[in-house]
Amino acid sequence: MIRVLLADDQALVRAGFRALLDAQPDVTVVGEADNGARALDLARELKPDVVLMDIRMPVLDGLLATRRIAGDATLADVKVIILTTFELDEYVFTALRDGAAGFLVKDTEPADLVRAVRVVAAGEALLSPGVTRRLIAEYAIRSRAPLPPTGHLDALTDREREVVTLVALGLSNEEIARRLVVSPLTAKTHVSRAMIKLGARDRAQVVVAAYEAGLVRPGWMD
Repeated sequence: MIRVLLADDQALVRAGFRALLDAQPDVTVVGEADNGARALDLARELKPDVVLMDIRMPVLDGLLATRRIAGDATLADVKVIILTTFELDEYVFTALRDGAAGFLVKDTEPADLVRAVRVVAAGEALLSPGVTRRLIAEYAIRSRAPLPPTGHLDALTDREREVVTLVALGLSNEEIARRLVVSPLTAKTHVSRAMIKLGARDRAQVVVAAYEAGLVRPGWMD
């Protein structure tokens, strides 16, 4: 059973999400929070598999709550999905850098919301590579201040650096395996090792790291 925590300051939004998710045979809502501080407390108390986190909330916003969840070693298995009104919201980029597993716009189709919860709970990448790249490219174009590095690229082997580039360009493990002429298991191992060295919680952060390090540039493979 996938255990979900809802964090949104609008009761109507939470009620809608709860009704949808509780109707699924493999999903249950274990708690609700109307601000980021409460979401953090409940995440520590309940250890949900997935948190649906709104960005703009009182007391503690969703960005800081996400950062604290991602930085808490006892919550390593808790995955955060950011809820946003706009797909190309610069705050979403910050959330991905800080450890969110992905994001959804609030008007997403019900079936897509349920699918997202299942995908993230299974430890897979939520965002389509194209959406992730467009988001990061848009932010890179608009941002004037340089961003601090996400991880240590010099710790990567040449093969791991190549794999990180392919992940950032949107290739799945199976596609990476075909490109490098290795088994899917070997490709998955390279990705996992690169994530560990970069300190990335998921593939979304690998994409961010690749853009920040200049391994890929906005516009590649669009």
